[in-house]
Amino acid sequence: MITIDGSYGEGGGQVLRTSLSLAAITGQPLRLEKIRAGRPKPGLAAQHLTSVRAAAAVCQAQIRGDALGSTTLEFIPNRAAQAGRYTFDVTEAREGGSAGAVTLILQTILLPLALSKGDSVVILKGGTHVPWSPPVTYIEQVYLPIVKQLGVQAEVDLRAWGWYPTGGGEVELRVKGSGTLRGIQLLERGNLQQVRGLAVVTELPSHIPQRMASRAESLLHQEHLKAQVKPLRERGRTPGAGIFLTAEYEFSRAGFNALGRQGLPAERVAEIAVQELLEFHAKGAPVDKHLGDQLLLPTALAGDASQYRVTEITEHLTTNAWVISQFGLAAIEIDPKEGIVSVAPN
Repeated sequence: MITIDGSYGEGGGQVLRTSLSLAAITGQPLRLEKIRAGRPKPGLAAQHLTSVRAAAAVCQAQIRGDALGSTTLEFIPNRAAQAGRYTFDVTEAREGGSAGAVTLILQTILLPLALSKGDSVVILKGGTHVPWSPPVTYIEQVYLPIVKQLGVQAEVDLRAWGWYPTGGGEVELRVKGSGTLRGIQLLERGNLQQVRGLAVVTELPSHIPQRMASRAESLLHQEHLKAQVKPLRERGRTPGAGIFLTAEYEFSRAGFNALGRQGLPAERVAEIAVQELLEFHAKGAPVDKHLGDQLLLPTALAGDASQYRVTEITEHLTTNAWVISQFGLAAIEIDPKEGIVSVAPN
């Protein structure tokens, strides 16, 4: 049984999710201690508990310690990850519901299902666009198109938007199991093709997304960037607002977003997302700081070596590299001066 110290590095939920994915893929029994010790409220929150149960479902794992607030977990897979039809609802993990991020559950089970034999359909219910996690739009527009280059065949369909603090969103994930992944070389991004975006509200007046879209387009055009941001009023249980921008380059893409909140003008929401995009564009690297750590696991599972260049070496990235090294699957080298991540399967 591998024992993982959940307080290592940034000490958050990523240690848990990567460990669960690898246990489900390798069949390796796992013990996690000091789960999310680096957070103000340590232990399993609703989305982490749902991730545990989702990973357990796909490989029929025995689990001990699967309770809200638990800081210790044992996870013992009983079979290889199995393709199939699954439903995971974050709101069931806590009395009174939760807006826990469904994308974190998606990233826990995606690779086990992608490496299985057969096709899967997964319904995920909870928060789709919430703080401190990748929004579903980022998964759809950036993450899945990039990992498709490694051989991950998956797509998402957003059925209902779920914002913090209520959630209530729903996503369908479809995965074609391939059994193998290949490496990726992503050192250059090429020229910017376009910036595409969505300015979205639910249960709010239509002038709000229009204002977000207009402000974002205006700022991007001032910088001589080709941009089109579409204003939308969508279906959701509660009021919510956000803007989601995707910069599409010849060889890569990157995503940026900002969520609305009471008292924050629509124009300011747009300005936050645009500023992040412009900072990324000025640096020249093909991989944004969030994608940098999210690419580590699929490249470690690939059949051949990978290299990619990131805008920033984050603590999330170095923590994820450490977790993967505990399973002995790949040698990971990070060059902080050049921002290059090299991954070679063992």
